[in-house]
Amino acid sequence: MKRRTFLKAAGAGVTAVGIEGILTAHRAPAFAQGTTLHILRWNDFIPAADEIWRKEYVPVVAKSLGIKLNVETINANDIPARATAAIQSGNGPDIFMLLNNYPHLYAEAGVDVSDIAEEVGKAQGGIYALPQALCKVGSRWAAMPWSTVPALIAYRKSWFEEVGAQSFPTTWDQYREVGKKLKAAKRPIGQTLGHTFGDAPTFTYPFMWSYGGQEIDKAGKVILESKQTIESVNFMAAFWKDAHDEGGLAWDDTNNNRAFLSQEISASLNGASIYVAALRGGDKCKTEKGAPLPAGPKGQYAYHTAFTHMVMKYSKNAKGAKEFLRWAHTPANYEKWVVVQKGFAVAPTTQWEKHKMWDADPVMLPFKTASRAGRHMGFAGAPDKKAAEAWNKYIIVDMYAQAASGKMKPEESVKWAAGELSKIYT
Repeated sequence: MKRRTFLKAAGAGVTAVGIEGILTAHRAPAFAQGTTLHILRWNDFIPAADEIWRKEYVPVVAKSLGIKLNVETINANDIPARATAAIQSGNGPDIFMLLNNYPHLYAEAGVDVSDIAEEVGKAQGGIYALPQALCKVGSRWAAMPWSTVPALIAYRKSWFEEVGAQSFPTTWDQYREVGKKLKAAKRPIGQTLGHTFGDAPTFTYPFMWSYGGQEIDKAGKVILESKQTIESVNFMAAFWKDAHDEGGLAWDDTNNNRAFLSQEISASLNGASIYVAALRGGDKCKTEKGAPLPAGPKGQYAYHTAFTHMVMKYSKNAKGAKEFLRWAHTPANYEKWVVVQKGFAVAPTTQWEKHKMWDADPVMLPFKTASRAGRHMGFAGAPDKKAAEAWNKYIIVDMYAQAASGKMKPEESVKWAAGELSKIYT
């Protein structure tokens, strides 16, 4: 290919036709030397994954795209404050990693990435329904799904057997009874009811749904103050005292990991980070498989934490940011990151269910298809801006925490939570 033709094709790849342009040029589009792209992400619970960004992506992106990639990582609980400050000031990272349905909360500040989402979805077997719902605002993709962290219960099988449980409990009543015995043996269940992005909402929302409780109906009317919700809060208050480490009221998403690995608790709803950390540390205590949350009177449900990337409208390099995301989602590049996750985080597209990494460890197999299940916050309404605000204020988590701590009676806690939701949904 002549140099003039090559440059023309490369330029087309940058400005118009995305992946097709890249293929035409036989390389990724290049940006002006000195172009810097600042991406803010969470401190991954799988440290090796952050190393992929810094040691693999940074040098390759500099060579392939001509972009100096500045990767900043912080505690995930600090991301909302950083995002809000950046949007208000019109200055900050070019790309923000966001959690759950935050793309709806910040939709007006994000660049349309529909072209990338459609390309990636078409090429990789389709994007799962839950990430779609969390990232699409109307017909526009406000953010690009990056991964989902499925939640299952890690538990010490031998300890459960010692108190007579030969298999993991399948109902909340059974779990409470086993938990009583475990706590009496100084091996309580460990769960957080604190203001933390992952384990608290992934525990409380499905718990509420399993009793038939809902924040709103399909029309967006607040229906939280129901017999079903009150029943669930009553149960939680007793379950907490009977079976849990009560210090979990103040835990974040790291405390249960440390407590489990130091053999202070017997079980915890978690991503696979506990298991992956145990493998790194040579811990031979493994579960046969992670257990789903038990069923309540109205069924068995799950919520899995979603991670997305939003390109900010204030960015002076939005075009470069989009091309970087397109590059990162190319299978050869994304694979480097996803395989070190060992199943802790799963891809947003269905094609990765077929990857050979799932053959390496049968313990991780339940995580493979977890993204095909699960409800979203704000069910049965939309996971929209109002649902994101309700989650951001931890209304459902606090509803259970206030009753579990004894600060409020269950009926009072539900009434308070319904009132807080009504302030948002009016």
